[in-house]
Amino acid sequence: MKADVHPEYYVTQVTCGCGNSFTTRSTRKELKLDICSACHPFFTGKLKFVDTAGRIEKFKNKFSAAGYASLGKKKAEKATAEK
Repeated sequence: MKADVHPEYYVTQVTCGCGNSFTTRSTRKELKLDICSACHPFFTGKLKFVDTAGRIEKFKNKFSAAGYASLGKKKAEKATAEK
């Protein structure tokens, strides 16, 4: 192997937002995760929305006023045609 080509390889402490932590090896000294295998819905079998930074609420607020836009168009077209 060539010298000074490969990055440093450390024993890394990985910490999840749920509190789970484990050690592995990586090029970084410390890793922080939002979700891991201990809390991910695929591995736990429990339905859970992973809402980072309120994305679900932001989506609901943005599109809640619109309702069914395609239905509103047809009603508006009918109203103008009847007049």
